[in-house]
Amino acid sequence: MSDRSLSAFLERLEREGELARIRVEVDPALEITEIATRVVKRQGPALVFERVKGSGFPLAINILGSPRRIERALGRHPQQVGDELRRLIEAAMPPRPTRLLGEWRTIGRLLAMPPRRVRRAACQQVEEVPDLDRLPIMTCWPKDAGRFITCGMVVTYDPETDARNVGIYRLQVVGPDRVLMHWQIQKGGGFHYWKAERQGKALAVAVVIGGDPILYLSSVASLPEGVDELAFAGFLRGAPVPVVCGKTKLTAVPADADVVLEGVVPPDERMPEGPFGDHFGHYSHPAPFPVLWIHTMTRRAAPVYLSAVVGRPPQEDRYIGEAVQEMLLPMIRLVHPEIRDLWAYYEAGFHSLAVASVWQRFGKEGMKAALGLLGTGQMALTKCLVLVDSDVDARNFSAVLRAIRDHFDPAKDFLLLPGVPFDTLDFTSFTLNLGSKMVLDATRSTPAVSPVSKPASDSGRSSRTLSSSQVAALHPRIRAARVLEETLLVVQVDGEGQDVVTTLVRADLNPSVRLVAAVSPDVDLEDREQLLWGIFTRFDPARDVVFTTVQMHHAWPVYRGCLGIDATFKSGYPDPMVMDPQIIARVDRRWNQYWNA
Repeated sequence: MSDRSLSAFLERLEREGELARIRVEVDPALEITEIATRVVKRQGPALVFERVKGSGFPLAINILGSPRRIERALGRHPQQVGDELRRLIEAAMPPRPTRLLGEWRTIGRLLAMPPRRVRRAACQQVEEVPDLDRLPIMTCWPKDAGRFITCGMVVTYDPETDARNVGIYRLQVVGPDRVLMHWQIQKGGGFHYWKAERQGKALAVAVVIGGDPILYLSSVASLPEGVDELAFAGFLRGAPVPVVCGKTKLTAVPADADVVLEGVVPPDERMPEGPFGDHFGHYSHPAPFPVLWIHTMTRRAAPVYLSAVVGRPPQEDRYIGEAVQEMLLPMIRLVHPEIRDLWAYYEAGFHSLAVASVWQRFGKEGMKAALGLLGTGQMALTKCLVLVDSDVDARNFSAVLRAIRDHFDPAKDFLLLPGVPFDTLDFTSFTLNLGSKMVLDATRSTPAVSPVSKPASDSGRSSRTLSSSQVAALHPRIRAARVLEETLLVVQVDGEGQDVVTTLVRADLNPSVRLVAAVSPDVDLEDREQLLWGIFTRFDPARDVVFTTVQMHHAWPVYRGCLGIDATFKSGYPDPMVMDPQIIARVDRRWNQYWNA
């Protein structure tokens, strides 16, 4: 059975016990967020809310919030998609007829990539005057600026080349026919608007909600600029994506969508957008963004509104982001063949921490790979990149810490890049789109270079266990402490932690401790997931990283000793997202009703 429509996919999930329907009325303002967040944390099912207050349409959420549901959407494991791409690349470079014939199924997927034009479409069964108030659009967090469309697939065309882009960007509702386009840096739709605005022209835009879940996955994927997401969806599905000419005649839209909003974004028009609780677990600061004026709205006769919650991990985007990484790794290896694996950690919002395992064929080849990665696509927004050897599991943070313990010497293996492009949503630099990055090289030495010696400060010191009480005695504001893999010392601190971190990196600690991090009291030291979130989402390398000593050598800093990170909450940071206690109490009170009505 085809799952090209959202309704068909939901019906399949329901038959397989992967979906729950909530039939009592729920409020799209905060209540759905609290329910969905709890379900995701418990690795629960997809949800369909059949009665949403203020709307006559059902709302679906968490549809891809598990590896099993990702596989159901793709028809195979994401790693198999990556294997298909790898085998195809190997067979085509150089072309080998026998190998290509052996990949006939994958070649069939290639032939299915061009979208197929149709004259009639389910997404145009009803055409009406735009009225976003009719849709069950959520207010996700208490301090959000209002209602946001969170699963809108935004279709745009390059004004110069006509190349298509489909990306998912949050859309703040500011009127029945207006939304704000949150086009961050490094986003294809934003590049198209940049070109249109330079020409003094409006950019035609279609916002697609619902439809084939594979198109949803394709829209999330960080494909190379100029690669059509609809074509990639055709490859994933093994069948062309049907598209229909939009009612405004300005764009082509996926025929199987549930709702389509068509309009234009005029040049030189901005409105304050945000705050909005995003995937770094904090509210993003308000900033001016372009305005989409919606000219027409079309939909299925019985649409399902697709939504998502972003926020402090874990959320549904964990599973989507990990699937995309599995699928696209072969494309990264095509440019960087030395890379064995590359993994961005969902716990840190993906962009804040990534680990690359590399085959080193010459000295510091890993650092060469790091510089290439940090200039490529969405990887250019990575804040902290750790390099490990090919036999280290890049997806196992404990293994990564052990590699840092055994092979990281900041005098040779630390690189700081200040004043570079920064994730728009990362608030830690206090400057929109601008911040710093760091690379930690925890690979072994190769025969091409002399072995890395241990720092001089290690000589003559024996390893010993650090107790929490011993660490707490080093500074009066330390509340608790934990050591991970004898390598990372994390302390919970009252107030800001710069002086605490400085004290610790200069203290007589266990010589195996290579990293020290100070976090705020809202970070649970016993929860690995929350620990990674608390460390990597709350520091800017250029401002918040210190070392035992820093010496200047020919105008170049040489770092020695222990690396310290002040990851405490600082004055000027936006608030972390916390649900309204009244909403928590309401959901507690109604919990059994949701599932038994």
